[in-house]
Amino acid sequence: MNPPVVVIGIGNPYRRDDGVGPAVIQRLRGAGLTGATLAESDGDVGTLITLWERRRLAVVVDAVYGHHGRPGRVHRHVMAGRPGGPARGTSSHTVDLGEAVALARELGRLPGRMVVLGVEVADVGYGLGLTPAVATAVERVVEQVVETVAAEVRSIAGAGA
Repeated sequence: MNPPVVVIGIGNPYRRDDGVGPAVIQRLRGAGLTGATLAESDGDVGTLITLWERRRLAVVVDAVYGHHGRPGRVHRHVMAGRPGGPARGTSSHTVDLGEAVALARELGRLPGRMVVLGVEVADVGYGLGLTPAVATAVERVVEQVVETVAAEVRSIAGAGA
């Protein structure tokens, strides 16, 4: 049986800042985060739905384009119950997260709650390595993920007691 919490890092590490999601997952693995499944995804809708269905909480980390272009800025969006999708066209991928959420809603395959952490990017061209502003944001995102997962694990333990 899968843990009730999943953390999904979406992105492509060969497209510079688009690799922020996988970078966060690698950092969480190195830190030994417990209480959640850690997964990397290239953004494939079917994979995302499979990863988050039947979960109490899904935390999703993705690269996003900001309207004012502040690379490294972290946006947090919480969707509870039957979540609606984040604004269309904000992801750095061809299929955005909002479309995946909409399809999952139609199929009845959403998690109980979803927290989306979007990191504004500067460069998603071909190449390895995050730009300095996005690399700095990774630690802030890791802290937010650890806090979010810990709170959910405490909530689950309290409900079971």
